[in-house]
Amino acid sequence: MLLENAISRYYERLGPVLRRLLPEPENGDGPAFSPGIELPELTPAVREYFAASDLAHTPLRAYRGRSLALLDLMRNPATLTTKTFASLVIVARAIRFIQDTGERVTIVTPSSANKAAALRDAVLRAIELGLVTPQQLNVVVVVPVGSTPKMRDSGLFTDPELRARNPIAVYAGDEPGTVKALAQSVVEEHGGHIRKAVGTNLWYTLRLENYLAADVVRAFAEAEFFAPADNEPRLHVHAVSSAYGLLGHAYGHSLLKQSNTQRRLPPRYFLVQHLGAPDMVLSLYHGSAAPEHAPAYVYDPDSGLYGQQRDQRFPALTFDPREILDTTFYTRKPVTSPRMNKLIREQGGGGIVVSLYECLERYPYIRAVLGEAGVELPADPRALREWSLVMAMTGILNAIDRDLVQERDVLVHGSGSYASTGYVPLSAQDMWPVEDESSLKDVVLKASGL
Repeated sequence: MLLENAISRYYERLGPVLRRLLPEPENGDGPAFSPGIELPELTPAVREYFAASDLAHTPLRAYRGRSLALLDLMRNPATLTTKTFASLVIVARAIRFIQDTGERVTIVTPSSANKAAALRDAVLRAIELGLVTPQQLNVVVVVPVGSTPKMRDSGLFTDPELRARNPIAVYAGDEPGTVKALAQSVVEEHGGHIRKAVGTNLWYTLRLENYLAADVVRAFAEAEFFAPADNEPRLHVHAVSSAYGLLGHAYGHSLLKQSNTQRRLPPRYFLVQHLGAPDMVLSLYHGSAAPEHAPAYVYDPDSGLYGQQRDQRFPALTFDPREILDTTFYTRKPVTSPRMNKLIREQGGGGIVVSLYECLERYPYIRAVLGEAGVELPADPRALREWSLVMAMTGILNAIDRDLVQERDVLVHGSGSYASTGYVPLSAQDMWPVEDESSLKDVVLKASGL
C-alpha cells in the first residue's frame, strides 16, 4: 500500500497538533526565536513541496510464526530517510513566518547527517518552488567529522550562491555529540547580535516537539490504512538514537484515542541500538545508561571475535566491543529515555543492541526479504552507508530467535537505508571546519550576511 503525499493528506490535522505541542505564544523577539506554529496555505505549490512525504506499508516474509511488515518512510530519493517528514514541516513553518512578516530566517541545526540532509533538501524544495527566495531562507548545519561521507551533493551545493548561503560545518572533536552544544550555544548566545548585524532570525530546530508534529503522520496512516487486528498487540520496531519517531507515533496514537477513533490495544515499542551508543536500552533495563551495566566481552583468539553470554539483549559476538556501527546513532544519555521507558513499561515492548558482525551474518537473508518488498540493498554490504533499516531487521530477528518478544504482529519502521552508489558524497574539503562556538558563529555570520 502506497500513500502519496502523506503530509498533505493529514494537513488539516497538523495545525491542531502543533498548537497542542507548542501552545505558548512565539515570536522572533529574543534569543529563543521560533517562527511560530502556523503552516502556509495548502496551495498547489505547497502541495508539491510536500510531495516528498510518500510512505508505504508492505508485508514481509513471515518469520518463526511472526507476521512482519515494513513501514517504508524512505521514499524521498533526495534523502532516503524518515527525516524528510519533520524537515518539511519545520521548513514550512519558516515559510509561513517569512510570508507573513517579510523577515529572514536562518535555520541552525546539529546533526549526525540525516537531519542535516533532510533540512537542506526541504530548504532547496522551498526555494525551487518559489515559496521563498535564497535571500529569505537559508540553513547552516554542523556535523561530526565521522558523518561527512553521508553528506550529499544537491542544488544547495552545485549552485555557487546557494552553496555560500547554506554551508555545512564539520566538527573534528573526539565527542560527536558536541555539535549539539555548539549549535545551540551559537543561537542562544549570539542570535540577538546576528539578527541586529545582518537582519536574520536564527532558529535552532533540534527540539523534540518539532519532530513529533510530523511523526504523528505514521499513526494517522496506520489507523486509516493498515491498522492491527482487534485485540492483537502490534510491536513497532525502530533503530533509534533518541526515538523521536516512536514518540511521534505514540503521540499520534494518543490523539486518535482521545478522538475515539482508535479503540485497539496500545502500540508496543521495541528499540534497536548499536554498541557505540546503547544508552536507551541500558536505561530501559537498568534505569541508567552507565557503561558498567553493559556486559563485558572476552576475546576469543580462535575466532578473532569478542563474545559474551551474560545478557541476551546485547550481541553475543562482535568484531569490537567499542565499534561504531553507524555514525547516525551518536546520542549519549538522550533526554527522551525516561519518556520512552515509561511508554514501554506501561504498554509493552523492549529493546536490543546489535553488532556489525550480527548485521553481516543476517545481511543476505535481510537483503532477500527486503528485496521482495521493493527495498534494494547493495549486494556488497561495504557499500551501505545508512544501516538503520538493517539494524532494525537484525534486532527483531535476533529478539525472536532469543524469545525476547511474544507479539505475533510486528511492524518494522524503515527509517533509513542508502548506499554509496545512490548519491554523490561531499568531502570534508567541501565543508567548513569548526573547532568551537566562535568558529561556528563566524560560519553562520558569513552565510547569513551575504
